[in-house]
Amino acid sequence: MGDIQPAWLRAVLPLCLLATLERGESYGYALLQQLEESGLGTVKGAVLYPALTRLADDGAVEVRWAPGEGGPGRKYYRLTDAGRDRLARERQAWQEFRTAVDTVAAFPADPTTPHEQEKDR
Repeated sequence: MGDIQPAWLRAVLPLCLLATLERGESYGYALLQQLEESGLGTVKGAVLYPALTRLADDGAVEVRWAPGEGGPGRKYYRLTDAGRDRLARERQAWQEFRTAVDTVAAFPADPTTPHEQEKDR
């Protein structure tokens, strides 16, 4: 996948975080890795942690501290019931938005469509 536009990534990051946390509790660095492996590219901590804080402030995720394994403690994030509800709403909204963008931004498959004919005049 090509480079994701930073504004696009910031806009969809809460949805992606909620969906990732739906699979189970995780901590920041592991979330960064999962997002990168999914094809979103490199997500910087300066973008990730504020998004997680906003989700926690909104009640969509719970945060707990746990001792680190041979290192400092870690913050673990877990989806709440409110987060599951939000995820369902945002998935539906994303699908509707994606359909609209696909409709507007789609390239005609047939170069003889009226739009292409007008351009050739």
